[in-house]
Amino acid sequence: MRISHLSLTNFRNYARLEMPFPQGVIVLYGDNAQGKTSLLEAVYYLATSRSPYTTTDRQLINWMVEQEPIPHARLVAQVNTAHEVKRIEVALALERQGREQRFRKEIRVNGIQRRVMDLLGQVRVVLFLPRDIALVEGAPSERRRYLDITLCQTDSNYCRALNQYTKVLGQRNALLKQLQERRGADSSQLLFWDEALAQNGAVIVAGRYRLVRELERQAQAIHHDLSGADEHLRLRYQPGFDAADPPTPQLSFDPGDLGVSALPQLSVSELAGRFHAALGASRREDTLRGQTSIGPQRDEMRFLINGHDLGTFGSRGQNRTAVLALKLAELDWMRGRTGEWPILLLDEVAAELDPQRRSYLLSRIQGAEQVMVTTAEPYLLEDEALTRAAHWHVTAGAITVQG
Repeated sequence: MRISHLSLTNFRNYARLEMPFPQGVIVLYGDNAQGKTSLLEAVYYLATSRSPYTTTDRQLINWMVEQEPIPHARLVAQVNTAHEVKRIEVALALERQGREQRFRKEIRVNGIQRRVMDLLGQVRVVLFLPRDIALVEGAPSERRRYLDITLCQTDSNYCRALNQYTKVLGQRNALLKQLQERRGADSSQLLFWDEALAQNGAVIVAGRYRLVRELERQAQAIHHDLSGADEHLRLRYQPGFDAADPPTPQLSFDPGDLGVSALPQLSVSELAGRFHAALGASRREDTLRGQTSIGPQRDEMRFLINGHDLGTFGSRGQNRTAVLALKLAELDWMRGRTGEWPILLLDEVAAELDPQRRSYLLSRIQGAEQVMVTTAEPYLLEDEALTRAAHWHVTAGAITVQG
């Protein structure tokens, strides 16, 4: 899979860009704040409908067009896969209604308007960022987000279940808040939402568990190459409800007590049944809190070296090595899952790695169909593995192809 042409209009600091993209490695170099990262961001946005750098899509529209009647941005890519060539387009606009503004996002695939969910999987990417170390050191939401983005690019059923679960969870929490405020109200209204939550939550738990187990197998071998035989990497998935034992009114939610060992033996329907029962057992507590206390929204993934949790005991170097192993495993996993390489995006990772790990990374990506790597220090990428790479100089939202 690769992008053969990219068009940007008013996206970040690109007022206008029309650029054919070659196969292989593209090195984007130049000073900071010139547009290197924005180019990777555009490709990632076309793949996932979200930015890895901001939570507000409005910030993606070039600030110079803010005074226009309808400030807008447009991203268009021609994507070549093993089986077809397709056109992906995302348009963003700020429409003024009196003193208020309404943000609008429109997606088209081959000229046909689609939902955001339909965009996922059209372009598949693996992204390396310097701040990916937050996958080890950051909040559990960072790790859940990583699992969801990876799975949604390859499994439409998972993505639909995740979308539905999020909606149902909001409805159940709103009802719990009402029940909390009206003591003695009939809690049987929760039965409908419990059923929907259990069905979709089971798909999420099964998908995440399978992904973590498959990533772990590949990451262990990569981590062994990077760190030697003295360190053994494990990934531990912790579901947000007890999947092992029949639930009781006094459920334990300590991660060490959760029924991870039961997951391989449980079908999705069995998981749904256990989750539904657990929701019933926690109903009184949920009502008192006005919030759903168990479920995939509380899932965790932990990194362990020789049995020790890196999030608590890991050094900076160990954490970076674990994340690098995970991302390279993701690259191999996605290729095996879909039958073709995803597009690989490397944003300033060369400066974060020592020469040994940098050389290992560059050697591992040689088979990829398309790689985009940014750097403010081109000498860091003077590697034999990149002798045939394309070199683009980025300055003030303009690209100059170097001979």
